[in-house]
Amino acid sequence: MKKYKIIGLMSGTSLDGLDLAYCHIWHEKGSWGFDIKKTKSISYTIEMQEKLKNSIFLPADELLIFHNTYGTWLGEQSKIFIEENELTIDAIASHGHTTHHQPKNGLTFQIGSGQHLANASGQKVICDFRTNDVALGGQGAPLVPIGDRLFFGNYDFCLNLGGISNVSFEQNEKRIAYDIGLANMILNHITRKNGLDYDEGGQLARSGNINSEMLEKLNALEYYKLPIPKSIGYEWFVEEVVPIIESTKDSMENLLCTGIYHICDQVAFQIKSHCKKPKNTLFVTGGGALNDFLIETLKVKLGDNVVVAVTEKQLIEFKEATVFALMGVLRLENKTNVLSSVTGAKSDSSSGVIYMPS
Repeated sequence: MKKYKIIGLMSGTSLDGLDLAYCHIWHEKGSWGFDIKKTKSISYTIEMQEKLKNSIFLPADELLIFHNTYGTWLGEQSKIFIEENELTIDAIASHGHTTHHQPKNGLTFQIGSGQHLANASGQKVICDFRTNDVALGGQGAPLVPIGDRLFFGNYDFCLNLGGISNVSFEQNEKRIAYDIGLANMILNHITRKNGLDYDEGGQLARSGNINSEMLEKLNALEYYKLPIPKSIGYEWFVEEVVPIIESTKDSMENLLCTGIYHICDQVAFQIKSHCKKPKNTLFVTGGGALNDFLIETLKVKLGDNVVVAVTEKQLIEFKEATVFALMGVLRLENKTNVLSSVTGAKSDSSSGVIYMPS
């Protein structure tokens, strides 16, 4: 197989911004390899954050217009990135930005029109990775476990702490993965209400105290009792979590501290419930891996039989964009990139729609 030169684009539920990762990806001697050559993060303006956050409430025609204009914007940013670094690329693999995720209703939607993206960038584009899996009866999420298996399979567990926390691991020679629950989504919601983008290193949370009533309500959320496969989206957060935050009258520091203890309670419970040996390794990526207080709290809750491995900052921040680059390569090769053992679909699939510029 050739060495693919591909850009992965990722915009997550934490609404931080757009991640671009230019990767070389290859298959050699039965295993997959990658090299992250160039990266860039583009922070969303307050206006864009609000527009993305509120897009679930848009009428259909306005949502589709935004789908197209956001796709053009993604293409323009990709073109700038390519020209800035004088890159030669085979394709762009774009996750888009999830606005609607209701797999029980057969619906998942990521804005960022592939055709508009291709036209604006002048490059081949692979996007819309979730729809086919949902059409096959699956959750359409999480998708990153294919990368966990092919790139990071030497760890017992792979934990992503993005807007949402999700985990993946091998069980009976199948990859199992699901959304555990909250991560940065709750923390960023609290800080943004107070005019801050995020709590750097968890310093504010560290100075706070647990609000036991709020913690109890969060830990009692019905989602945590559901069987796997399962996944959540922004709608769930708005409907189930925001009312708990809004009804809790306490300081930002205490709300953040409580949020972190809740995240760690749920993550530790799930990881420990799947440990099959005395010593286990947990590979942590996503923005939450940069929250020192969160990681320290998680280590305490996991105990001695789980060793937490936090990798270098570049991979923490750009793992998801890199995995979407891999998913694009697999789609171009017509190889499986979405695992039914993860999503609950009728079958594995090679998902994603390919667009050519015109």
